Amino acid sequence: MKNIATVIIISAVFVLASCGSKSGNAELTEKKAKLEELKKQQSAINDQVVKLETEIGKLDPSTIQKENEKLVSVMPLSITAFAHYIDLQGKVEAVNIAYVTPRGQGGQVKELYVRKGDAVKKGQILLKLDDLVIKRQIDQLQTQLSFAKDLYQRQQNLWKENIGTEVQLLSAKNQVDNIEKQISIVKEQQSFTSVYAEMDGVLDDVNVKVGEIFMGAGQIKLINTSDLKVTAQVPENYLEKVKVGTSLKVILPDINRTTDAVIRVAGKLIDPLSRSFYIEAKLPADNIFRPNQVAQVKILDYSNANALTIPVNTLQTDDKGKFVMVSAKENGKTVAHKKPVVAGELYGDKIEIKSGLQAGDLLITEGYQSVYDGQTITTSAY
Repeated sequence: MKNIATVIIISAVFVLASCGSKSGNAELTEKKAKLEELKKQQSAINDQVVKLETEIGKLDPSTIQKENEKLVSVMPLSITAFAHYIDLQGKVEAVNIAYVTPRGQGGQVKELYVRKGDAVKKGQILLKLDDLVIKRQIDQLQTQLSFAKDLYQRQQNLWKENIGTEVQLLSAKNQVDNIEKQISIVKEQQSFTSVYAEMDGVLDDVNVKVGEIFMGAGQIKLINTSDLKVTAQVPENYLEKVKVGTSLKVILPDINRTTDAVIRVAGKLIDPLSRSFYIEAKLPADNIFRPNQVAQVKILDYSNANALTIPVNTLQTDDKGKFVMVSAKENGKTVAHKKPVVAGELYGDKIEIKSGLQAGDLLITEGYQSVYDGQTITTSAY
């Protein structure tokens, strides 16, 4: 109906414009009179339009124009568990790392039975050192022992016939005992030429070859891969929160594995350069874990089983503090309400709300920045 009135006015203007060739006051007066008449008609038509819209709105409220409504998205709030973690970079390390050494003074390698990367068991022989000199000593002592035993036997026979003295008999026996002890000592030295693994593990380094001298100075490195730990450096501002017994999660991104652990060592000294302290936690036995793997360490420092959380991006701030926008019913309309809140811990994209909201509230999650307190809103297009 408004469009009809507009058409009438435009038509009148066109008529007046088409008469531009006429002149004189009479012509001008006539045109003004026509214009005033058309304006009156337009006003009357507008009044009729408003009256009809009001009457139709009473009969059918859905036809009322919703000029001030804003389209938003809402999310119902509920009680849920919330946890805050300290995220750190760590690494996997072996608890037991051993550098294999000879039990004697070392020597030239005659046989090498393992190579780098081999898994070995405790007591397994790794290499054999040259024992030629020791074998010759044993041969000589065995010859001396045979001679000493023969003398001792002869002395015993004479003693039985009451020939000789007891001192001679005891001296012969003592000679046999001494040589046997020497042989025992040399044989023990000979056993030192066999180098064994002192624990189960994997040979991380084998830096010796046959013919080379083995002294054990870091030449063979043995790592027990079944006994591992995760280590990390914690900023000193968490000194009071991170202690022995604190729970943590260990994430190994390269193998997509997550495991729980407990801190068993927490350093008491602060590194002067990094301003952090050392922690370690034992990892469960798993063949897929490897020393020096990169680990993400998440230390639990706060948890609430009955928390109310919201997306952190919906939290706003003004000169009075922090607030959020929620949807509520008011006089049969859906409106936006500004609610002041007290925020708690933040982790990831969630922030804990200590007060100001309750379960069941409808949080505006989209369009919250463009609405004001009391504004009519809708959650669907119209």
